[in-house]
Amino acid sequence: MSDFLDLHGRTSKALRALADRDMRRLGLHLGQNHVLAVLWEQDGRTPGEMAAALNVTTPTVVKMATRMAAAGLLTRRRDDKDNRLVRLWLTDRGRALREPVEADRKALSDKVTAELTATERRHLMSALAKIHRAATDLLGEPLDHTDAIPD
Repeated sequence: MSDFLDLHGRTSKALRALADRDMRRLGLHLGQNHVLAVLWEQDGRTPGEMAAALNVTTPTVVKMATRMAAAGLLTRRRDDKDNRLVRLWLTDRGRALREPVEADRKALSDKVTAELTATERRHLMSALAKIHRAATDLLGEPLDHTDAIPD
């Protein structure tokens, strides 16, 4: 099964490079699109809520949020009811990126799976979901992706 790990690693690296290229074209760093997607789903989450949704540590989210606030993609505001909490809110610029980010991700997905039949795509997604669940279960805790976040 080491063939699987080798092929998956090479594939993951190539897909990451393509996704990074697309996100940079939009002025984003890879991974920031995931933070935006969580806020597009529900704006005003705390860094802890974001970390849980992204399966990363809270310091990872705080580091990304600092960079994204400096880029004008989100703002930090104290919670109205509990002043100890900070919530992350999208700016107009952050909201405006939804359509182009989603379009780029769909286009990339369509391109890399173009040679697969509909049945092969369904099987691939099913198999990857099972592998992801197994890997996540083996980890048992959020990932610290700070090494994957450009400074």
